Amino acid sequence: MELLCNAPAHASVPDRYVFPPEKRAALQLDGVDGPDDGVTLPVVDLHRAALSSDDGLRRRVAAEIVRAGKEFGFFQACDVLSLLELPSSDEIRVVNHGVGEDVVRGFRDAAAEFFVMPAEEKLPYCSDDQSKPFRLASSTSYDKSETRYWRDYLKLQCHPVSDELVRHWPAEPTSFRPRLAEFSEAAHELAQTLLSLVAEGLGLSAGFFAGDLSGGETQMNVNYYPPCPDPSLTLGLLPHCDRHLLTVLSQGDVAGLQARYNGRWLLVRPVPGAFVINFGHQMEIVTNGALASVEHRAITNSAVARMSVATLIMPKMECRIGPAPEMLDEVTNPAKFREFVFSEFMEAYDTAAASREDVLESFRIHRD
Repeated sequence: MELLCNAPAHASVPDRYVFPPEKRAALQLDGVDGPDDGVTLPVVDLHRAALSSDDGLRRRVAAEIVRAGKEFGFFQACDVLSLLELPSSDEIRVVNHGVGEDVVRGFRDAAAEFFVMPAEEKLPYCSDDQSKPFRLASSTSYDKSETRYWRDYLKLQCHPVSDELVRHWPAEPTSFRPRLAEFSEAAHELAQTLLSLVAEGLGLSAGFFAGDLSGGETQMNVNYYPPCPDPSLTLGLLPHCDRHLLTVLSQGDVAGLQARYNGRWLLVRPVPGAFVINFGHQMEIVTNGALASVEHRAITNSAVARMSVATLIMPKMECRIGPAPEMLDEVTNPAKFREFVFSEFMEAYDTAAASREDVLESFRIHRD
């Protein structure tokens, strides 16, 4: 398997990574004129200590999350209560989220060390078999053997943590297993807190998303984007929406994530200590479109490697999904999507090669 992280630095972009001019990021910024025009997503301070005892603050935070989601679909979560404000965006950044910086940094360092290990030490993990609980691959399964994306990645099951699951994770570097287990537990707990707040902000019971809707095997993508000699020619990852319920993303301190907003690609600038949160297709369907899944992509840079860690909260495969009755009104807001089993959605997503409109079309209800 060809991995970018195994190759010496490229002097130029190989032809197999060069996109047609109409698909290149440099021509799709749509009004983003310079490096200072990136959006600062809404930053939400979860203020965990207060959330346990202050009902008013909890309602306020829940309302901020839902307002951000309705306008943008993304937000960021971090540490300072004074940052509880609402600029525009569908990605949400979360601060004061309770995940220690040592936990985040510990796993990010271990993962970065894995990618730069000698090729022969990584070879046993290289696979395009999507059924494996831990694998290393390059580009994306949706490139259809056409132009490749400038990305290597780990795809793995990360929660619930068990001895059996951990045995599939690499033993080297020695810090990888314990740091991943620690990070996975913390990210999963954060996700459950966020889902409870989202439910309350929508007027649903706090436990609405508990159980089968969020009880599938939690997955993780660790994306590694080496420096690219000419970022204007290629992409790190295709435009897509996430197939699951909720994503908790640690994007580090190197920018590269872009979110689609009002026909423009907006750069999501990193906020120290924050997680970027975005809603997946299942959230859009369950809320009947109130909280939409938002298209996003990754661009490259020529200076430094970039790594992001995405924790993906999934329904169980047999979970029946459809718009929540509490979100519907027969006259003013009838159901926009039909019911289905999550495994059916997964198949449709693969068939549509992650295209937002193509996959949702399979489940939309059309009315005359």
